[in-house]
Amino acid sequence: MASWLPSGFVSGERIRDVIRSTFWLIPALCVVASIGLAAGLIALDRVVHDPSGVLFLFPGPPEGALSFLSSIVAAMISFTGLVFSITFVVLQLSSGQFSPRVLRHFLRDRTVRWSLGIFIATFVYAMVVQRAVLGTADHSPFVPRIAMAMSFVFVLGSVGLFIAYLSRVSNMIRLATIVAEIGAQGRATLKRRLECRSPLARSGPPGTSLTLALPVREMIFSPRPGVIVSINEEALVRVAAEKSCLLTLSARVGDFVPFGGPLCAVREPHRGGPPTLDDHEADADLEGLRTAVQTHISLDNERTSEQDLAFSLRELVDIAERALSPAVNDPTTACQCIDEVHDIFRRLAVRAPAASEWEDEAGVLRLMIPQYEFSDYLNFVVGEIWLYGARSAQVPARLATMLADLATVAMPSYHADLHRWLQTVTHETSR
Repeated sequence: MASWLPSGFVSGERIRDVIRSTFWLIPALCVVASIGLAAGLIALDRVVHDPSGVLFLFPGPPEGALSFLSSIVAAMISFTGLVFSITFVVLQLSSGQFSPRVLRHFLRDRTVRWSLGIFIATFVYAMVVQRAVLGTADHSPFVPRIAMAMSFVFVLGSVGLFIAYLSRVSNMIRLATIVAEIGAQGRATLKRRLECRSPLARSGPPGTSLTLALPVREMIFSPRPGVIVSINEEALVRVAAEKSCLLTLSARVGDFVPFGGPLCAVREPHRGGPPTLDDHEADADLEGLRTAVQTHISLDNERTSEQDLAFSLRELVDIAERALSPAVNDPTTACQCIDEVHDIFRRLAVRAPAASEWEDEAGVLRLMIPQYEFSDYLNFVVGEIWLYGARSAQVPARLATMLADLATVAMPSYHADLHRWLQTVTHETSR
C-alpha cells in the first residue's frame, strides 16, 4: 500500500495514487459525513419539533423509532461482515489464480470502497440518531422524524449498492476484466509520461559519457529501503538550478534501492549554457540539497503504475507466465495478455522514449534520469513470454503477428529490435 510518509507527496501524480490506493479513506470520509448529517438533521428536528406537516416522514412513537433503528444497526453489521468476507475470498482467489500484483486493482476499486463506506456510514448514522430518540409515546416523546426518514434513504441506498457490489465483484474476477483494467492503466501511464511532456524535458538524444564524466560533488543515498515509484522532475530541476549543479539519478522508476544505496549523484554543472552560480555558492548547504532531493524522490514498498509503464507490462507478463506454467497450461489466457500488450506496444512504438534529460529555463542541463528504452520493454515482455510459451500451439503465432504489425508502424530506430525478435520467433516456430 502507498506510504503516508512526507516523502510520498512529491507530485500531483503521487497524491492521486496515494488517495486511490488508501483503502480506508473513502469509508472514513463516509463515516464522518454520516455523523455530521445525523447531527444536522437532529438539530433541524429540534427546531421544527414534530409539526403536523412532517408526520408523514415517520409517524410512529419513540418505541417504534428505536425498534426501526435497531433493525438497521443489526442489518448493517451483517451486510458489512458479508462484504468483507466476499472481498477477502475474491482477493485470495485472484492472488492465487492470476498474480499477487493484481490485488492492488481490487483495493483501488471504487465500487468496493464506496459499498463498504456506505454500509458503515448507515450503521453509524443509525447509532447517532438512535441516541436522540427520547421518552415514550406517553411521556416527553421526541422522535427526530426528518433524521428517521433519512435513515430509510440510507437503507435503500445500501441495498442498491449491495446489488452493485455483487455485480462488480462477479465481473472483477473474470480474466478479461482484469487484463483490460491493467491495459487501461498502462495506457493512462503512457499518456501521462510520454504524451504530456514538460517543456523542461530535453527531446534530443540521451547524455554522453562526457556529461557523466563530470566530477561528482556529492553522492546522495537512500534514506530507507524501497522501490522508486515517483520522481518530481520539475522540482528536482529547480533544486539543481538553485544549487548550481547537475543531478544524475542512479536508478530508474520501478527499481529497488536499499537503505544507504546510491540514489543520486551531484555533479558539477554543464558549462554549455549561460553562467551559473559561482563555485562557493554551489558548494553551500549540501545538507539542504540532500534533503530536497530525497523529498522529491518517493520510495514505497511496492511498484505502482503512476509513473512506471513497465509495471503494467510486468503484471500482464506475470499473468501470461502463470497461465503457461505446466500446472495451469492455459495458453488462451496468455494470448489475451499478448493482445493487451500488443495495443500498448503499438502506442509506444510511434513515440520517442521518455525524456532522460531535463534543463532549466536558461537551457542548462540540470537532471538526468535513466529510463526504459523500447528495447527494454520488448526484451522482458517478448523474451519472458517466449521462454515459457515457445512450445505452445498458440503463443508463437500470436507473438509473430504482434511483432510483424509493430514493425509496420514503429519508429525507424525500433526496427532492429523488432526484426530480431520476429526472426527468433518465426525461426524457432518453423523448426
